[in-house]
Formats: sequence, structure tokens, C-alpha cells
Amino acid sequence: MKALLLIDIQNDFLPGGRLAVPEGDAIIPLVNELQPQFELVVATQDWHPAGHESFASSHAGRQPFEQIDLHGLSQVLWPDHCTQAGPGAELAPALRTERIEAIFRKGTSVEIDSYSAFFDNGHRKSTGLADYLRGRGVTEVFVAGLAADYCVYYSALDALEAGFQTIVLTDATRAISADGWAAAQADLRARGATLVESTDLLA
Repeated sequence: MKALLLIDIQNDFLPGGRLAVPEGDAIIPLVNELQPQFELVVATQDWHPAGHESFASSHAGRQPFEQIDLHGLSQVLWPDHCTQAGPGAELAPALRTERIEAIFRKGTSVEIDSYSAFFDNGHRKSTGLADYLRGRGVTEVFVAGLAADYCVYYSALDALEAGFQTIVLTDATRAISADGWAAAQADLRARGATLVESTDLLA
């Protein structure tokens, strides 16, 4: 069985949001069109408590996009974004949600960030997504959403590690950094992921 994973298509990652991904809103019509091609559609939400330690505002004298050591892990400091129950954390209004069977929230622990849909960044706690997918009989996951070089990339890596055949829909994602996305794509291919445009699925 195939599942479509919609990663973090939230207001704060869209143009005008606190951590806007360039052209992030451009993927929404495509992912809406893709959803009926799948028996199972699952979404994720970044869901940070106020004062999350990945926020630059939580560290005196630090600026967004600086990098620090946070409890033994390398951490990019971000603008405050996707705070729990805030408008920026809401799924994009234009995203069709009626076929989304489940939403998995991540980044809920104040001390550690969670790029992946499956684990926090230290692989210390699971979100339960892998077990959920296995319980539904999923063997292939198709990954779309935001941002390509962070949450989509790390979600795809963990999907591979969990044993799922992993397909990244390159036209249904957008990146913060073009160079970062190029490196992420090369790494995903080397690890066995398939990178395709969605054209074949919609044919």
C-alpha cells in the first residue's frame, strides 16, 4: 500500500509566514491534486511550545540562522514559528484536508527540534508514525511538503531507515536553500530513495 506524507504545509512556512519557504504556496494545488491517487494521506505539523530552544529568541544575543550546540546536537536557530495552537501552526487554508486520515505533530519537546516526521533530531523519541504506517499495511511512502532541505529531507531519510520504499516528489516541495536541496537530493539517491516529479502519478 502507498501513502502520501504531507510534511508541514503550514502558514508559517508559506509566503508571509515567520519562516517562509520561497514559493512554498506553489505546491498546494499539486498536493491537492495528488491526494486522490493514494489510499492513505497523512500530514505532519511542526508544533512547538512557546520558548522552544530552537528559537533564536530563546538565546540572548543570538540571531536567526546562527548555529549552536544544543544538548549535544548541532542546531540552527530559527525565528519563532509554528507555536502550538497559534495561527502560524495551522495547516494552510488552501490545503484540502478531507482525505487526511491522521496528523502527526512534532517538535513538541522544548529541548529538542524535530525535522523528521518520524523522530526528533536526536532519534531519542519516536512520533509513532512508522508503527502507524506499518499497521495500515503501508510499504511505500511518497513525500511532499516543506521545506525540501530540512523536514522533507529528514523525513525521507527516516522513512528509508524504517524500511519503507521512499519516493520524494520533487515538484511538490520547495527548499529554503537551493544548495542545501541539491546536497540533500544527492544524499537521498545514494541511500536508495527515488526522486521523481509527480507527472507520472497524475497521468
